[in-house]
Amino acid sequence: MAKLLSCVLGPRLYKIYRERDSERAPSSVPETPTSVTNPPSSSWDTYYQPRALEKHADSILALASAFWSISYYSSPFAFFYLYRKGYLSLSKVVPFSHYAGTLLLLLAGVACLRGIGRWTNPQYRQFISILEATHRNQSAENKRQLANYNFDFRSWPIDFHWEEPSSRKESRGGPSRRGVALLRPEPLHRGTADTFLNRVKKLPCQITSYLVAHTLGRRMLYPGSVYLLQKALMPVLLQGQARLVEECNGRRAKLLACDGNEIDTMFVDRRGTAEPQGQKLVICCEGNAGFYEVGCISTPLDAGYSVLGWNHPGFAGSTGVPFPQNEANAMDVVVQFAIYRLGFQPQDIVIYAWSIGGFTATWAAMCYPDISAVVLDASFDDLVPLALKVMPDSWKALVTRTVRQHLNLNNAEQLCRYQGPVLLIRRTKDEIITTTVPEDIMSNRGNDLLLKLLQFRYPRVMAEEGLRVVRQWLEASSQLEEASVYSRWEVEEDWCLSVLRSYQAEHGPDFPWSVGEDMKAEGRQQLALFLARKHLHNFEATHCTPLPAQNFQMPWHL
Repeated sequence: MAKLLSCVLGPRLYKIYRERDSERAPSSVPETPTSVTNPPSSSWDTYYQPRALEKHADSILALASAFWSISYYSSPFAFFYLYRKGYLSLSKVVPFSHYAGTLLLLLAGVACLRGIGRWTNPQYRQFISILEATHRNQSAENKRQLANYNFDFRSWPIDFHWEEPSSRKESRGGPSRRGVALLRPEPLHRGTADTFLNRVKKLPCQITSYLVAHTLGRRMLYPGSVYLLQKALMPVLLQGQARLVEECNGRRAKLLACDGNEIDTMFVDRRGTAEPQGQKLVICCEGNAGFYEVGCISTPLDAGYSVLGWNHPGFAGSTGVPFPQNEANAMDVVVQFAIYRLGFQPQDIVIYAWSIGGFTATWAAMCYPDISAVVLDASFDDLVPLALKVMPDSWKALVTRTVRQHLNLNNAEQLCRYQGPVLLIRRTKDEIITTTVPEDIMSNRGNDLLLKLLQFRYPRVMAEEGLRVVRQWLEASSQLEEASVYSRWEVEEDWCLSVLRSYQAEHGPDFPWSVGEDMKAEGRQQLALFLARKHLHNFEATHCTPLPAQNFQMPWHL
């Protein structure tokens, strides 16, 4: 009876992975009382085969779940319609509640029938035994056996806790349960006294901004968090997970962030291979509709690096909602996991981000200054110009206030606080982070990210003359045009390198540098072009084109 109840309440099982060669060898770990025999996957199909009863019951419950999701998103309009028609009176609501209660009882009966179908299936019974054994005793053998299954990630046991590193427990500067530290935007009206009357005046605007951010704004900014989209992508995500586990020996793990969100991660270890790049770990930060199963993780994988992918809060197996604070909390526990559980030194970690993932990448670079390098692909400097692009002009004040208070993705500000090597990859046909049309390459916000970084690090070089020639170089939309601008200014790379190395040897590596202070305009222009070319590479493609492995390079450094 206990096993039947477990089958009724247990998670949905999607797939049984093919057994890898490393797992076919006899294990030297002795079996514990809570260990379970390894599933004979060689005699079973790699996809879980539910019995007819479970299959049909699952279909009914999935349909009910989709209907509930549609009802949730359309509820404001439905309530307004019902109110106008007079259906919200007590005489109409009571019968409706009876119908709803009957429907819930029927769905509970369907769930029980599904549990009976699972109970009659030896595959599911063995899976639920392994899952229960792992929750009782998270031994290495039990975890290894559980990793052979892909199931509803909500039931996966916690593998790493944000408070686990001993340094966190001893330090007062680490994150609290309220979250890690973020850079806060300056007030819109500086110097205004924050009196009680002013607060009352601002209250309607603040309420409106909060409602916009938590309804329309968040879903527009992170469409991957919408349940219906995830439902539609589920077959693709399962296929991508199977590829990472079966072909790349990926290891899935659940991390608990300081805000209570559970973060879904996938780690591919290349340290034991012949690839020299395998000693470096690339942490991948996906875009606003990207998942590690099918996202930018494939680029460093194909290049031979060890890779750690993770999903935004609210994406696939990760819980929560993707607001900036939750994003930073998730990134913090991912980096801690890489250092304290996977055993990588910060100097061996590279942060790679695509698109909106630049926010968490730059936050990690700011808070973990010892990481090796940062690579930002198709990213931007600030969210406000891109948000204004897609909203009516009459909403400008509301959009600006909403972004600054609730969705402040200040990538450039965070990146300028990182002292290490940085590489920006600009898509020359990008249709997402341009503020006009894709053909107008000067409206690409990647340009502004580069200029703000160089102006902070080399303020004397990026004075009026240097800024002008870099803008001319940024106008080039092809390699031929780029080389033409570069050669027109006759940049002597050896001279530029010697100047920079001499300054570094004399003054140290910390930015900002005053190099170029006593230099002629021609010298500053050459240095500006040299530095721009070292920090930004062009890729002739649209925003969502996968970056080829040969274009994934480590940033330049002296």
